Parts: sequence; C-alpha cells; structure tokens
Amino acid sequence: MIRKSLISLIHDAASIQRWNDYIRPHNGFSELDKQAHKMVYAYVFAKCEGEGNYDPLLLLEGGIFEFLHRIVLTDIKPPVFHLLMKEKGPQINEWVLAELKNKTQSIKGDFYEKMCKYFQDPEYAKKEKLILKAAHYYATHWEFDVIYPQNRATYDIEEVRQEVDKGLSDCNTFAGFSKFATDPNLQKFLALMGKLRYQQRWSRAVRMPQTSVMGHMLVVAIMSYFTSLECDSSKQRIINNFFGGLFHDIPEVLTRDIVSPVKSSVKGLDSIIKEIEDEQMKRIIYPLVTEEIKKDLEFFTQDEFVSKVKIDGKLVKLTSDEINEKYNKDEFSPIDGEIIRACDHLSAYLEAYMSIKYGICSEQIQEGYHNISQKYENRIIGSVDFGQLFDYFRI
Repeated sequence: MIRKSLISLIHDAASIQRWNDYIRPHNGFSELDKQAHKMVYAYVFAKCEGEGNYDPLLLLEGGIFEFLHRIVLTDIKPPVFHLLMKEKGPQINEWVLAELKNKTQSIKGDFYEKMCKYFQDPEYAKKEKLILKAAHYYATHWEFDVIYPQNRATYDIEEVRQEVDKGLSDCNTFAGFSKFATDPNLQKFLALMGKLRYQQRWSRAVRMPQTSVMGHMLVVAIMSYFTSLECDSSKQRIINNFFGGLFHDIPEVLTRDIVSPVKSSVKGLDSIIKEIEDEQMKRIIYPLVTEEIKKDLEFFTQDEFVSKVKIDGKLVKLTSDEINEKYNKDEFSPIDGEIIRACDHLSAYLEAYMSIKYGICSEQIQEGYHNISQKYENRIIGSVDFGQLFDYFRI
C-alpha cells in the first residue's frame, strides 16, 4: 500500500531550493529537478556501460533510495553533507531509515528492506552506486556551469568550482563514464534535457510551489514504479514503467508544454501536435543518441499512454488488466501506458492540491484540480486503486 505521507514527501522535493546562497535563475534550482536530471544522466551512463554490465532495476531503485535520503536531510550544503557522511555516515543512514520506515514499510516488493541493504551493505548494487554517483556530479556540474558566470565575485566560488571538478574526475571508475565523456553528441543530449528544468508546469497559472517539466517527469516515474509494485509486476515491466514515466514528456523540450485546454480546443489538434513532436524527435534528438537509446525513446514516447507488449517482435496494444492476466512476464516487455497516464494525472492533481493548500487557488488551478479529480473517483487500473490515491488529497 502506498501511503499518503510518502506521496507528500516526494512532492516536498519541489520546495527544497539548491544553491540558495548564490545568484541563481529566477525560478531557482529545486532538489526535485536535480534528482530528475540525475536519473536521466544515470540512464545514459548505464547505456554507455553496456547491457549486462549493470542491473537497471537496482539502478532505478538506488536512484529512488538516494532521492528519499536526500529529501529527509533537506538542504544541507553539499560540502557539509559530504563531511557529515564521511564522519557519521552509518549513524546518519540509520536515522534516515528510521524516518522513512513508517512511510515505506508497507510498499510491496520488500522496498524498505532493499533500501536498508542499499545503505548498509557496501557490496550491494556496487556498480549501480558508481553510476549514480557520476550522475549526481554531472547534474551538479550542469547547475554550477549555469550559476558560475553570475557568481565570479562571490566568496568561495572558486573553491566550490574545484570541489565540483574534483568530484567529477573522481567518478571515472567505470567504462561507461569514459565513453560518455568522449561522446559530444550524448553530452549535447543531456544538456538539451536540462532545458526541461526551466520549463514551468501550469504556465498560465500562478502556483506554489512552482514545478518544472523535468521534476514532474521524475514524480511520474517514481509513482509508476510504486504502482507497478502494487500490480506484482515482472522485473522488466517495472523497469519499463519507471523509464516510461521518466521520459514521457521529453518531446516538450522541443515544443514546450502545450496545456491540455489548447490541445483539446480544436478537433484533431492533438494529433497534429503529436506529429510535430515525432518529427522534431527524429530531426533533433535521435541524431544525438545511440541506436539503443533511440529505440528506447521511441518505445517510451510513441503512444506513451497506451499499455502495450512485444509479441514476436511486434508491439501489441492492450489494457493493463490484460497485461496482468496474460502478459506479466519479462519476455513480453510490458509497459503500462494507462498507469503512467494515471500517475501523470496524479502528479498534476498534487501540484494543484499543494497550490490550493498554500492559499493560491486561481480559476485555472481550481478547474484543473476538479476536472482531474472527477476522472479518478473509484477508479482501478491494472489492480491499482487510483481512486484511493486521489482520495488522499481531496479537499
């Protein structure tokens, strides 16, 4: 069972500001955005490392564990955080795990037990930890490159630059790191993905806290993972649902976030927008990535909200209920577009809910909140009770 407190904790990351003692972009850098960018880096590093040289499930779970760990410790300045972890790491980890126990122990798939092992056993997910560490430093380096020009006169900025550079160079511990570092196209791809951190959700509405498209994608990915566990999903189904959630909005880096009322205002407009997105993906994004990543992105972004499986090498569209009944096996590489869509709506619903709770409730926010709410009353998708998840946050 997914608890309300866990869902709320995930969204708290949108309010944790990074680099808040330096000059930053006007919308700042949130911890949610950083963690989302980190997971995109981790995905690319893992692909550079090569199939069979890492476990994608351990990778995404490690990313979620580290994300929750960081939220609990809020916005401790990185040098202080690393010093504390060096001096008192085991004790801090024990405290964090205790804080997360009530929120996560009811999650299926031995989630809490795996999280404890991740932080307590140095040999567990060893390669995946190296990949995530490198992804962390690259995402931090991306942020630093943005703020550095405006902070040249700021006290200690050169010291910070040296720490970031050293942290990055110390991550050259696996083959995929070197492969990425010598591939300018993949670096351009990750830099392009970073633009999603600037694109604000609900662009027509004043809202608190503001969230970006990038941060939203990670929330959808994490909730897709948790709901996949509720379905007793196969390993590949869990992996597909997480990364399907993480990449479902990447065409928006090319088209920007076109709000739903605009898409539905003219009959057939939605399909035209989709055609434009597909053409832009082929022209701009696919030339920057490897063939393997291209195939993944096509799988994740084309008919992204349709549940489907692979049978004899061909994609077959089904329902999540049908996947549960017949195709919940790795050999079919199932992906629950319906569940990803529901998690997408749940994320938007929470964004509106939080804004209303903060006392900022414009007409657009209230309308969006109630429209989404009505769609999920008593609704079950693929054995997941989304009605209950939405009921947690009804006003």
